[in-house]
Amino acid sequence: MGRVSEKHRGGKDTTNVARAPRVRVLLPLPLAGAYDYRAPPDADARPGAFVVAPLNQREIIGVVWDREANSSEPPVSDARLKPFAAVLPVPSMTASLRRFIDWVASYTLSPPGAVLRMAMSAPAALEPPPVQAGWTLAPPGGNSQPRITPERRRVLDAMKPGEVYAGPRLAEAAGVSPGVLRGMADNGLLRPAALPRAARFARPDPGHPGPALSGVQAEAAAALRGKVAAKAFGVTLLAGVTGSGKTEVYLDAVAECLRQGRQALVMLPEIALSAQWLDRFRARFGVEPALWHSEVGSRTRRDTWRAVAEGEAPVVVGARSALFLPFPDLGLVVVDEEHETAFKQEDGVVYHARDMAVVRARLAGAACVLVSATPSLETLNNVESGRYDAVRLPQRHGGAGLPTVETIDLRAKPPERGRFLSPVLIEAVGQTLARGEQAMLFLNRRGYAPLTLCRHCGHRMRCPNCTAWLVEHRAQRRLQCHHCGHAEAPPAECPECGTPNCLTPVGPGVERIQEEAALLWPEARRLVMASDTMPGPAAAAEAARAIQEREVDLIVGTQIVAKGWHFPHLTLVGVVDADLGLAGGDLRAAERTVQLLHQVAGRAGRAEAPGRVLLQSFSPEHPVMQALVSGDLDAFMAEEAATRRPGGWPPFGRLAALIVSAEEEREADRTARDLGQAAPQFDGVEVLGPAPAPLALLRGRFRRRLLLKARRDVAVQPVLREWLSRVAVPAHVRVQVDVDPVGFL
Repeated sequence: MGRVSEKHRGGKDTTNVARAPRVRVLLPLPLAGAYDYRAPPDADARPGAFVVAPLNQREIIGVVWDREANSSEPPVSDARLKPFAAVLPVPSMTASLRRFIDWVASYTLSPPGAVLRMAMSAPAALEPPPVQAGWTLAPPGGNSQPRITPERRRVLDAMKPGEVYAGPRLAEAAGVSPGVLRGMADNGLLRPAALPRAARFARPDPGHPGPALSGVQAEAAAALRGKVAAKAFGVTLLAGVTGSGKTEVYLDAVAECLRQGRQALVMLPEIALSAQWLDRFRARFGVEPALWHSEVGSRTRRDTWRAVAEGEAPVVVGARSALFLPFPDLGLVVVDEEHETAFKQEDGVVYHARDMAVVRARLAGAACVLVSATPSLETLNNVESGRYDAVRLPQRHGGAGLPTVETIDLRAKPPERGRFLSPVLIEAVGQTLARGEQAMLFLNRRGYAPLTLCRHCGHRMRCPNCTAWLVEHRAQRRLQCHHCGHAEAPPAECPECGTPNCLTPVGPGVERIQEEAALLWPEARRLVMASDTMPGPAAAAEAARAIQEREVDLIVGTQIVAKGWHFPHLTLVGVVDADLGLAGGDLRAAERTVQLLHQVAGRAGRAEAPGRVLLQSFSPEHPVMQALVSGDLDAFMAEEAATRRPGGWPPFGRLAALIVSAEEEREADRTARDLGQAAPQFDGVEVLGPAPAPLALLRGRFRRRLLLKARRDVAVQPVLREWLSRVAVPAHVRVQVDVDPVGFL
């Protein structure tokens, strides 16, 4: 949290050292654990209090932590203890949040202070809230009899005894200048007073009339309301086809949480999704919830964090970091699109927010609802084993039918040379636009082209910091790495052979598809939806508005268009490269591809007009394509489970990855080799590697991977701790632990 302001500093009282209470303070730093301090005599330093503690030559805000019951650390002598400076006037961190921080640290093998830092991500919220000054009527009395001018009379007539008024509003209401108010204060007619703080967030009304629910929706909503009303932990999967109204159903559970006087957290995988979601929330409750994500400004973060801590934010919608907000009475946690890998944090403390949401709910005694049209295999396995309950919505809301899905065999119906859209897809888009309906072309690849090479010598433009090709962004005239952010202008000649004007793009990105669409349908109004073109919620909201208002005919998008959007006039979705996610041999490649393409397909035909989905593929016979055509995702997931179960792959076994990285390749190799030689060897545990990571160079660091594979009944954390303790890792080498990895780059 850095240094603290002067107002928090206090003198160091050295009297009565032996009698001063000893407390443990956890600091938001990647340290081994909490430190012992001495509490000042009058300080209320119970566990959870935020305090200012000295560390070396600076003072840092930390939290008084619970003392371990069986700590083996020798206590620091009373004489050596340093006192902390002050207890901050902010609500104490709850016991459930402290236990959650300890749990996450233990599970992910992270320093507890690094996890605490995520729970203290709004430093300004720990400062006393600013006080705004106003004016109130002075009590009658005094020897002087000030003259009451007409202006002063208007001020007095505009005020009521005991109420405090903001100066500018009072002056405007009375039709006087601010100087008149100051003169009245000098003459004893007014006195300054603190303005009462306005509520930071309007309270959502659970009784506000919302959309009418169908019979099936009402049954599902009643089941979720019962879970919340029980005020006990439990996990329920809310599964339903795209367009079945899952959001409206779980918002009914949020309403029940509000009736119980508790707080609710709704987590979304992409902040861009908040645009249409907020419209639905307003329609259900009449007000907006509190928002928490990386795009929120520092002042709003301060106000939101403080409002959550003081119980003034009844509902929060946010990204994965919202899990660490200081809810005093959390009653419901909803994870929307629970299958999304965006819930996995890959840097710093590596954790999966969906799994940690279940833990947060358990420690808070709250209901947890996982929501998806394409649930993850892990969640389905938990339902099958009885650990989770399930509520299902099998049909679309309002009588809309599911879209028909067809494949286009690119071997039989290829695009023209140099193009990427099959004649079959071109004809379908043309017919859709001619009917006045909207169409979408989907390609999960940003930019213009994923590769730029020299036609003369074959040289490929590569990132200098990563094992990755530079992606051409033609509109911005740059080549960019999507892993580290490196960017450079396209060179006029080949860097390898020096041949001028020989660099050519290979393969399509959405910009190239948009270019092809402009040639095919020049009159169509087109919109590219990608993270490059929609950098935040405001841009996403504007794009959604334009589509809903039918200011757009053709959408060209990446995976950002796949989740949660409701475009009633969109009837055709064309997937340019349905095979894209199947390459690379990833454990979850088939599962992820079927989830993504099913979600994309679900954007079509969500109103009266029927929807149609066309998948361009070189392998239409692949099980993923066949599952999408048949619509039988349950059978596909059952088959996927059957292929993983014999080998003990997740969710039927445990995985943990060690990623070794260093600026010097020799150092990375040496440490990875040492870890490999020290690998645990006993029944139920297997170590694969070391081997170069698929991204063997990332952000200038050479990377090697080892993968620990264990039976489901093996607790991998003690195994990992013992393994790591046997290897001396040089200071300039980093070993990152990823328990339950979802990706293998």
